[in-house]
Amino acid sequence: MTGWHAIPLWDDDTFGDAAAVAPEPVAVAPVVAEALVEAPASGIRIGVFDLETTGVDVREDRIVTAHVGVLDATGAVVEARSWMADPGIEIPEGASAIHGISTERARAEGRPAGDVVAEVTAALRALFDAGIPVVAYNASFDFSMLRYEGIRHGLATIDAPSPVVDPLVVDKTYDRYRRGKRTLEVVAAHYAVTLEGAHDAAADAVAAGRVAQAIAARFELDLAAPDLHTQQIAWARAQAESLTEYFIKVGRLDPEDALDGSWPIR
Repeated sequence: MTGWHAIPLWDDDTFGDAAAVAPEPVAVAPVVAEALVEAPASGIRIGVFDLETTGVDVREDRIVTAHVGVLDATGAVVEARSWMADPGIEIPEGASAIHGISTERARAEGRPAGDVVAEVTAALRALFDAGIPVVAYNASFDFSMLRYEGIRHGLATIDAPSPVVDPLVVDKTYDRYRRGKRTLEVVAAHYAVTLEGAHDAAADAVAAGRVAQAIAARFELDLAAPDLHTQQIAWARAQAESLTEYFIKVGRLDPEDALDGSWPIR
């Protein structure tokens, strides 16, 4: 995506050759992790994270593209890194139709999957170590997928990512009875957040971050509040239990097939 800025929040060694698939850096004022941690709640910066994959099975499917970035309090991008991986398996046509990456393109342009997984994990670990909340829409999918990919490649994984903000979980909690779908596109439109190029990892990550900021503004939430992460664990579990009951009632699930409400890792 054009017009995106990149500044060195992390050391170059953290990302290796990630800049090869990231936008060209544009000179902006430097930001350091210490400043992000010390910023007041009303002006905090947030991390954003998204994956596009070969499918929806977090244990068996693979990462195709990834994005980790940082937004300032206005929603502007102040750090942006993107990756494309060669997943090592065929990308199903259905998945390619969604995110636009074919098997042939991933093999030609993607980097080794193990390198990408290691670099994405390192980027997120740097944010967490600095106490910066990371926003991911339907976070339990992305963080679980990353963890199982790490296990597959023999890497040190993030087993308990924190602090995480999941706009899907928070929106369902604070506006529980709103009708309609809760896809990122629909929820972004509801909060007047522009999402161009849905299912591009960078576009989705940034939109999710801005949705989180919009939700926080509407409901007077502090995205950096120490207890928000813990609250979402309980909220996600309750939402899964409620949806399980509904699916059983309408015949979409057997009583023994409960949905997994574990969050942010399942």
